[in-house]
Amino acid sequence: MMASRSGDKNQLKLYSYYSSSCAYRVRTALNLKGLKYEYKAVDLLKGEQFSPEFTELNPIGYVPVLVDGEFIVSDSFAIIMYLEEKYPQHPLLPQDLQKRGINYQAANIVSSSIQPFQNIATLKYIEEKVGPGEDLSWAKHHITKGFAALEKFLKGHAGRYATGDEVFLADLFLAPQMHISIKGFNVDMTQFPLLSRLNEEYNKIPAFQDAKSENQPDNPLASAV
Repeated sequence: MMASRSGDKNQLKLYSYYSSSCAYRVRTALNLKGLKYEYKAVDLLKGEQFSPEFTELNPIGYVPVLVDGEFIVSDSFAIIMYLEEKYPQHPLLPQDLQKRGINYQAANIVSSSIQPFQNIATLKYIEEKVGPGEDLSWAKHHITKGFAALEKFLKGHAGRYATGDEVFLADLFLAPQMHISIKGFNVDMTQFPLLSRLNEEYNKIPAFQDAKSENQPDNPLASAV
C-alpha cells in the first residue's frame, strides 16, 4: 500500500496518490516549507482508500491524509492550514487580510466548484448512470466553467503569481488543477491566457515540479524507468 521516500519515524507522513490534485496541493505546501515527509501511496484505482487501515485514518476514504506524530488530519485545505499554523517558514498566506480573502476565494473555487466534479468516484458514477464518455464531457464542462470564473476573478489581483508577486495559497490550488486539466482532460488553455501564464510560472518553481504526478514514487511510469 505504500511507497516511501524516507524511513525516519519522526518525519511527517503523507498518504497520497500520485495523480490526486488534492494531494498535489499538500505536496507543494510541504516542499515550499522545506518539510521532509514519508510518502505513503494509496492506490485509489485498487480501492485501497476503503481498506480498514486507511479508513481508520480518514473515515470518508479520501486522500490526502497527513500524520504528524500522534495527530492525524485529512482534507487538503485543512492540512495546508495546519501546516501554515505549525510551520511558519515560507508563509502560504499574506499578512494583508483582504489579500487573504482573495486567496481563500480562489482556492475555494478550485476545491468546491471544480475538483469535486472530476474526482474518481464522481466520474465513475456519471459513466455508470449516464453513459460511456459522458464522464469526460461532464468534467470538462465544470473545469472550463471554473476556469472562466478564475480568469475573470484574478484579473485584477494577479501579479507574477495568482494574487501578486509571491506564491500563496491560491497558487497551491491552481497549479495542480491546471496540470490535471491539461494532462488528464485535454482542456484547451488558450481560452484562459491569464491562467496559462500562471501555469508557465509554476512550471519554473522546483517545489511545484517535484510535487507533480509524474515525479511521485507510485506513478507507474516512474517505477518503470
